[in-house]
Amino acid sequence: MPEKIHIFIQKKEESILILSHKNNNMSTANKNLSDYNIAAMPDATPYRFGIVVAEWNTEVTSKLLQGAYNTLQRHGAADENIIVVHVPGSFELTIGASTLLSQKLVDAVIVLGVVIQGETRHFDFICQGVTQGVTQLNIQYNKPVIFGLLTTDNMQQATDRAGGKHGNKGDEAAVAAIQMAHMQYQIAELNKD
Repeated sequence: MPEKIHIFIQKKEESILILSHKNNNMSTANKNLSDYNIAAMPDATPYRFGIVVAEWNTEVTSKLLQGAYNTLQRHGAADENIIVVHVPGSFELTIGASTLLSQKLVDAVIVLGVVIQGETRHFDFICQGVTQGVTQLNIQYNKPVIFGLLTTDNMQQATDRAGGKHGNKGDEAAVAAIQMAHMQYQIAELNKD
């Protein structure tokens, strides 16, 4: 059972409890990393989500997309509140997310892609660029941009994390998007006095 960390955000006499989990065992061997407490999830009904998905390695990214989309729906997001944008590859994930955010179309964006280690340094440059880009978008727009980029050594590791034995990173990204959109809503409610 993961240890719970309680964080309180207070304003005047009100407080909001935000729960996060700390897992001391980071090994993924034989674990489904997509397990979560469904009952503890906020309702996704009032939020709008963008999913930006890379077309490169579509046999993996289509499963990530399916996982994210289904998880958003499972928690109340309507089809009309989920915008899916396809981009050529993982490097283009950030411009897809930036476009959705700049048009103020969504409360949170999920980026989904996969980069598999090859014989050149291309892997390093793409992973670093997307990581920095997603971080910058979170800061620039003050909206959650959820990192759903698989960075694996081989195709088997990618498929194991796209609906395989280690769960679906798309599910995990959707859970994070719902939680972060809800957290921002709760904090904004504190300012309505």
